[in-house]
Amino acid sequence: MQHLLRLTEWSVVELRTLFAAADRYRLGEGERYEGAVALFFPPTSLRTRVAFERGAWLMGLQHISLSSDILRGTEDATDIVLSLASWVRVVVARLPDIAVLDRMAAVQAIPVVNAMTAVNHPCEVLSDLYALAQTRDPLRLRYVFVGADGNIGRAWWEAGCAFGLNIVQTCPEELRIPGMPWEEDLREAVRTADVILTDGPGEHAKALEPYRICAEILDLAPEGVRFAPCPPYQRGRELAADALDHPAFVGHRFKESLLPVQQAVMAWVIRA
Repeated sequence: MQHLLRLTEWSVVELRTLFAAADRYRLGEGERYEGAVALFFPPTSLRTRVAFERGAWLMGLQHISLSSDILRGTEDATDIVLSLASWVRVVVARLPDIAVLDRMAAVQAIPVVNAMTAVNHPCEVLSDLYALAQTRDPLRLRYVFVGADGNIGRAWWEAGCAFGLNIVQTCPEELRIPGMPWEEDLREAVRTADVILTDGPGEHAKALEPYRICAEILDLAPEGVRFAPCPPYQRGRELAADALDHPAFVGHRFKESLLPVQQAVMAWVIRA
């Protein structure tokens, strides 16, 4: 049985296969399935949840949306997934503790898809890589992640290790992701960047103020650089308002790729 929990378990061949399936779904030609998918999301989830719900419906799957609080209640998550195996073909879950997803997957009752945890967010990164692939080979680009150790940065580092990405983190030294290449000087880091990535600063807002992305910083990067902040982002926090007006900004429609990529992910785990 196949699950999507971490990108470290993936290969370049699997990535290319997923992209090919996403191409078919983007064109409305992807495989259709009977059955249902159980979606566990908190009330605050927006883009990932909408794309999974819409994507499931388009590929013939009934989506049953549930609160992720159920997985953190008194009933053990393994018992929940064993019960759901009678009615659904896939479980998609967003909750902080990835160990809960590991336990759900370990019983091998239903494929489990990680829709975000406190340590990674594989669907987000797969979607961004697919969006970038529409114009360039994403495996040949130079990535700079601007931000602290967290789930988005770690997800990009997982992708870096799995797919051989040229990726570096820039932030204060005490906020480094273990093992990830690092450059303390933001201006130096962006001078060779093809893609600049950000995440919300969380509790490190003060320390990351000097790393706020603005138009002046984007102007230091090579021509054609893409600025892809991870939503939800806030003007005046990890980025300045003028960064969103800069030609480098990928635009809000960049996240359209969540739909075909997440459809391809569901198809991939169902077929296995």
